[in-house]
Amino acid sequence: MKRNGSMGSILFFLLAVLMSAALAIPSAHSSSDSKLEILTLSSRPELVSGGNALVQINVPKNVPLDSVIVTLNGKNVAGAFHSGNQPGSLLGLVEGLVLGKNSIVAKVQGGHYPGQHDANLELVNYPITGPIFSGPHEEPFICTTNLFTLPDGTFLGPALDADCSVTTRIHYMYRTTATPATFKELPPPYAHPADLAFTTTNDGRTVPYIVRIETGTINRAIYQTAVLNDPLINPGPSPFDPPSGWNKKLIYPLGGGCQGGWYTQAKSIMNVLTDAYLRRGYGVAASTLNTLGNNCNDLLSSETAAMVKERFVESYGLPVFTIGTGSSGGSIQSNETAQTFPGLYDGIITSSTFPDVTSMAGTLAAARFLDVYFNQTAPGQFTEEQQEAVSGFFEVGEIVFLSRSAGTSALRMDPVAVFPADLPVALRYDPVSNPKGARATIWDHTVNVYGRYPDNGFARRPLDNVGVQYGLKALNDGVISVDQFLDLNEKIGGVDIDFKSIPERTVADRGATRRAYESGRINSGGGGLAETPIITTPGYGDIAPAGNIHLKFWSFALRERLIRENGHADNQVILGPGVPATVSDARFDQMDQWLTAILADKSDLPKAEKVVRNKPADLVDACWDSSGNKIIEYQTAFGPGQCNTLYPACLDPAMVAGAPLARDIVKCQLKPVDMSDYRVTFSSAQRARLHKIFAEGVCDWSKRGVEQRPLKGTWLSFGPSPDNLLFDVTRPGQGQKLDEDLAP
Repeated sequence: MKRNGSMGSILFFLLAVLMSAALAIPSAHSSSDSKLEILTLSSRPELVSGGNALVQINVPKNVPLDSVIVTLNGKNVAGAFHSGNQPGSLLGLVEGLVLGKNSIVAKVQGGHYPGQHDANLELVNYPITGPIFSGPHEEPFICTTNLFTLPDGTFLGPALDADCSVTTRIHYMYRTTATPATFKELPPPYAHPADLAFTTTNDGRTVPYIVRIETGTINRAIYQTAVLNDPLINPGPSPFDPPSGWNKKLIYPLGGGCQGGWYTQAKSIMNVLTDAYLRRGYGVAASTLNTLGNNCNDLLSSETAAMVKERFVESYGLPVFTIGTGSSGGSIQSNETAQTFPGLYDGIITSSTFPDVTSMAGTLAAARFLDVYFNQTAPGQFTEEQQEAVSGFFEVGEIVFLSRSAGTSALRMDPVAVFPADLPVALRYDPVSNPKGARATIWDHTVNVYGRYPDNGFARRPLDNVGVQYGLKALNDGVISVDQFLDLNEKIGGVDIDFKSIPERTVADRGATRRAYESGRINSGGGGLAETPIITTPGYGDIAPAGNIHLKFWSFALRERLIRENGHADNQVILGPGVPATVSDARFDQMDQWLTAILADKSDLPKAEKVVRNKPADLVDACWDSSGNKIIEYQTAFGPGQCNTLYPACLDPAMVAGAPLARDIVKCQLKPVDMSDYRVTFSSAQRARLHKIFAEGVCDWSKRGVEQRPLKGTWLSFGPSPDNLLFDVTRPGQGQKLDEDLAP
């Protein structure tokens, strides 16, 4: 058994002791007084990938380390374990796992140690190509490794197999002392160039600013990791000898977008060579499937992040903590992964926030309904002011923008509107010429969650507008007439499965709606999010004349959900709008301080309480005026306050119709028409027309939505992992059976 170590690795594992929730597994700790204990540090033991795992064995104080024998599936692997990194423990990178179940056994030999028994741990190993818990791989899937640019300017090259695999590459880049500073390649044989910069990391060490970048493929994604490491000091970093400049913390940047993100590996990735992260000493990890503009499936994003982080831990060691960060679609991934897969990100820093894709889709669909009505069904019947009042938007241009803009709009629900350029035309869906082709919708893209209709194989859809009284607030405010209100709601219509306008309103599939809630595709504000420090900056596209999807109220919609599920939102800090660049950059220092304080809190308090009580005293809600002056006040979406005076928030069509700010109701419960809900007078003929339009009833927004229910749990699976399996789209009839069993 190996007995080597270094001061760097000793420091690393002392810091790892503080890690209490990484990857949702028990933290590494010193020797037990009573029994052997086996822990996986790189992943949950039932969700291992790639045939290897970083394993720690805690040994009782009365047992010599060299008396512990470790076997994998009956084969002695004691030679993989090191000691001396942490008192009373052994650490090993166990390789050679077979697909499926594996057994690691630790036992004591040579001597009698009272009360001592063997320790056993089952590891379940999945292919490095995935999937693990996101359900069957999406097909078709286009490999793009030949288009991916490496740090040295060359291309990654053709894929080696149908899963888009490549040989892993290592590059070194260094930061120059030039003005402005840049990154340059450091080719072998390695030497310190004359223009090499040094950086002082946030753990107080000054090190050469040299970055080790690893590029490869995991879960059919192209991934990269970056970490400060001087090859002259540490030519082969490992968990036993971590990178020379690394501060033992990890940042995972997540990319934005959504529209057009289907059926492709993609070639763009969040930049791991980011000075703001690296100069502080953070490791950085990213992948092409962690940008929603490449792949608009937050479940797949979470799975990919878990696998890439596993690779990082096996390469360099366990981070003290991990920060997820991103804007727009990156905020969706941060929020969703923190909720449903706790431990992958210990804190999140977001901007232009959305809680999830599904909630946002409701606003986009409503914009489409109004766009069709105002501009095709009843053109010229509403003034621009009236259209704004009905939609809730400050600018009439927002309606068309959210309905049909090329950049980001309701087109993400249209199966033929926006395909990635890499997907051949012959593979694309066409209702006439290729009805079995790939459909470019968020629902079909995440069909593993929603299930398929048996007659056509299309994804079931959690989209509904039955009972919605469009323009209700505008009517009660006297902006539109009763006849306008009635005509609007009589003719608003909906969309069919191909997102074509139809006279009837759209009815949600109840099975898909239930699974949207149970799986967390509609963010509940609960799950792991209740225990996650959140620093967020709202988008403020509310006043953009041509329209902008990043509306302020979404940050507060998430706050409403946190309050409903947890009784408070004290783990969420809203900074902005108007945040200066220096403050935006400093958010990482504030999050670092917050997470470090939580880890140092050794009280018996629940994690959620530790998160709140260890928030830095100066980290509070604030906005900034145009001169950069900071205004400190608890922020709300609407109402009084300097921030709301400077940056008023618009509504959306559902809120104008009476929906609550949380904006998480897919299909509303219905109630009979009640004339007391209207502050204007209806004639008898108008009342009769109103009752005919809403013969089934109108939305009762005081109640939870149809099939709205709590998150079913965390670390849920859609296959192939059987652990916490919620739904398996490959089982014929499962979706139909669920529909039959649905509560009325």
